[in-house]
Amino acid sequence: MGYDKPFPIQERAIGPLLNGQDVIGQAKTGSGKTAAFSLPMLQSIDVSQRRVQALVLAPTRELAIQITGEMRRLGAFTGIKVVTIYGGQSINVQREALQHGVHAAVGTPGRIIDHLRRGWMDLSSVKFVVLDEADTMLDMGFIEDVEFILGHIPNKKQMCLFSATMPHRVTELAKRYMVEPQRILVDLNEPTVDTLNQHYAVVNHDEKFEFLVALLQEERPESAIVFCRTKRGAHRLAISLRKKGFDAVPLHGDLSQHQRDNHMNAFREGHANVLVATDVASRGIDVSQVACVVNHDIPMDPNLYFHRVGRTARAGRLGAAYSLVSREESGDFARILRLARAPIAPMRTEDGLHRFTGHRSEGGNWRRQDRGHRSSRLDHSRWRQPGRGEGRRTRGPMS
Repeated sequence: MGYDKPFPIQERAIGPLLNGQDVIGQAKTGSGKTAAFSLPMLQSIDVSQRRVQALVLAPTRELAIQITGEMRRLGAFTGIKVVTIYGGQSINVQREALQHGVHAAVGTPGRIIDHLRRGWMDLSSVKFVVLDEADTMLDMGFIEDVEFILGHIPNKKQMCLFSATMPHRVTELAKRYMVEPQRILVDLNEPTVDTLNQHYAVVNHDEKFEFLVALLQEERPESAIVFCRTKRGAHRLAISLRKKGFDAVPLHGDLSQHQRDNHMNAFREGHANVLVATDVASRGIDVSQVACVVNHDIPMDPNLYFHRVGRTARAGRLGAAYSLVSREESGDFARILRLARAPIAPMRTEDGLHRFTGHRSEGGNWRRQDRGHRSSRLDHSRWRQPGRGEGRRTRGPMS
């Protein structure tokens, strides 16, 4: 599969998990968490026993599907059968797979509970449990569902919990269900990487779309993920980008599972090069070569920013992140700046929008301030805004 040495989370987690210890793992996105828990999990399974011996809980369908695919690749020659349990797919198809006998199940809490209540799923033989993206599951209100499922699993089990952040609710959950877990915190509070270039521009809210179009036209990324706060905003933005000639598709919770699968496949296979997503839908996006991320809307939770930009520059590859900050969002972005250890550099243009690489571009000069900006407030004075008598720009706002 192309591994020649383990990533830090794999190097530190696989050994304790093979030794039967409970593990709490925190690592940045794209750090190889799935392989870190899948390899010990696969090793623990008795192939001769066609019962569910391992369970992975994930907050979204996309993430559950991604984890299943990775486990199947890692265990391709073991004979281990893995089933994915999630809403949006026929429950009878999943029931048939369970009846034929599987060794591991990966799923979302709601659909797994459906199977448990119908008596179609037996977790009495489970000995290895994973809670992936635990913070997101709690944010989405799954805490009672998770506890209901854990109540159907024997007390004598090995458990590992992976989370991008470690809020109080996650640590409380770990205390209740885990036994002396080993804590493995990789790059704690350091969600940026050396291969990721981060920039921001202060842009009037009603000029963000114009700026985004100019950015995508100038940079021409092979693949880009654009993040929005709302489902409606993501859908409208994808439609507007398509009208401008971009191969853009939306990804949000109001789409059917069939639509979400089609849009993700189109993005993975290069038929669409711009994915416009909300934060919840973005969980489970596993595209190894995303060229850039654009924050069209700044998240209110700073941790979501680091999750978003972690979609690019994965596994040591180069990537870029651009944030379009309206004055109304300056407080939210100031919190991000305070938490970021790597520089998030402000951007300026002299004669319209030009390349975001710091190089001279035909038709004008692009100037990028390379020093990191760490003050608690955004310095709006550095951005030249149009006066009352100035006409609207056609290539995007001066920022």
